[in-house]
Amino acid sequence: MLPEANDWAISLDANPIFSFVGNAFNGNTSNAAPSVGWLNGNQTIIGKKFIDEKTAYRALVRVGFTNQTYKNMVADNAAAPAVFPAAPSMVEDKMSTKNTNIGIGVGKEMRRGKTRLQGYYGADAMIWISMSGTKYKYGNVMSATSTATTTTTPTTTDFTSPLPGGGYASGPVGSRTTQTKSGMTFGLGVRAFIGAEYFIFPKISVGAEYGWGLGFQMQGKGKTSTEQTGGAPTSVATIETVTSGSSKFGIDTDLNQNNMFGFKGSNTGTLSLRATFHF
Repeated sequence: MLPEANDWAISLDANPIFSFVGNAFNGNTSNAAPSVGWLNGNQTIIGKKFIDEKTAYRALVRVGFTNQTYKNMVADNAAAPAVFPAAPSMVEDKMSTKNTNIGIGVGKEMRRGKTRLQGYYGADAMIWISMSGTKYKYGNVMSATSTATTTTTPTTTDFTSPLPGGGYASGPVGSRTTQTKSGMTFGLGVRAFIGAEYFIFPKISVGAEYGWGLGFQMQGKGKTSTEQTGGAPTSVATIETVTSGSSKFGIDTDLNQNNMFGFKGSNTGTLSLRATFHF
């Protein structure tokens, strides 16, 4: 019924389970089965390894890399006007976004109780790093002068304005972003925790955990590169703008428990409900 030495365990968000059970008695004929959710709502995996029936090591892990590319076709400013029935000449704009999230935490848990109701307590230590950046590549060239085949205001995609039928809005611009980089975020956190869980089935428990901790987070300077025309005589230049960094330090209830990669702000102190499976 209860954990034993060399058991492994993984915890999941228990809220969908309680919602499903509650909806089962409200007369709703379309009550969907519960979905499996991350415990902390931020794609962090939390597991345990029991060294004996009263002691376990805990691990919190997230390693995530994403690289997304968005493309959009716009009118070719250098091409001659199309003659019917030929289609207008088009060029491609592209936006590539990269995100990195890495978080690692370790802790130790001690347990009390001999019945299905088990109490536990312990401490966790966490470290996290995150960063992101975006690059833009445009099909139309920005020139210092406008001629029959060049322009100072090339037709450019606005990747922040999606169109209802697909693609993105575009139009002539005199300034456009070519690259953005966020400053790297680095954080450290430690927390003490206490909780209780009840084993509803052998090696399957439902419980709640509450904690108190402190954390420090620092974000470096970011940078935005913008292409535009100006000066005398007129030329095309890339202007770099630097954004200032920031830092945070806090001590509060569950400061980093429900948001491993930052601070919970006004939501500090939320109790986490969890279902844990031992095997």
